Amino acid sequence: MPYSDFDLQGLARYLHLLPAQVAKLADRGHLPGRKVSGEWKFAKADIHLWLERRIGVSDEGQLLEVEGVLNRSAPSPQEQEVSIAELMPLEAIAVPLGARTRASVIDSMVKLAAQTGWLWDTDAMAEAIRSREDMHTTALANGVALLHPRRPLPKILAQAFVAVGVTSTGIPFGTDVPLTDVFFLIASTEDRGHLRTLARLSRILTAPGFVESLRSAADAQAARQLVVEAEEKL
Repeated sequence: MPYSDFDLQGLARYLHLLPAQVAKLADRGHLPGRKVSGEWKFAKADIHLWLERRIGVSDEGQLLEVEGVLNRSAPSPQEQEVSIAELMPLEAIAVPLGARTRASVIDSMVKLAAQTGWLWDTDAMAEAIRSREDMHTTALANGVALLHPRRPLPKILAQAFVAVGVTSTGIPFGTDVPLTDVFFLIASTEDRGHLRTLARLSRILTAPGFVESLRSAADAQAARQLVVEAEEKL
């Protein structure tokens, strides 16, 4: 079952930690879990959200560690490393993105994503993104937002991909963060793939000068080339 609980041993294997380390984190309230008949249980959805938030506040070294954990938990050793450039087709890049409000950004990014032909229900995706933003904004302090639903939506996607739009001016998108002008939409078909994509993209965003260069990109081709070059340096 894809959304069944981890027990202590299972989560330790997933995170590549010792069971005693996982128990200590849970006992101190640093991991989302609950005790059932005296045994720790961890909902997979809660663990994925915990990892997502950890990715959002990590530096380059920590992001590399998280990405390593997710790669080591692959069901097959032959699974390929995530490539953001390969997930980002030209038709899913808008430079500039014609939007001036939070609502129009979400609608515009979803329409942009639909241009790939891989998103079948734009209304469902837009509503899922709005719900995620209402729960907690994905806007970061560097003027970038990482739009995505709270959970992957495999039933409305042909495959996983990433869209990106850069607005001509900053937009008030989240509370307690500066104006936002760079927007990524992460469309994933399963939880671990979403986290791997998020960790990889976050590493690219921490590269010195990358976000500034993306803001200055002349067109979609130039924007994608910046991603290719940044990813080659990881």
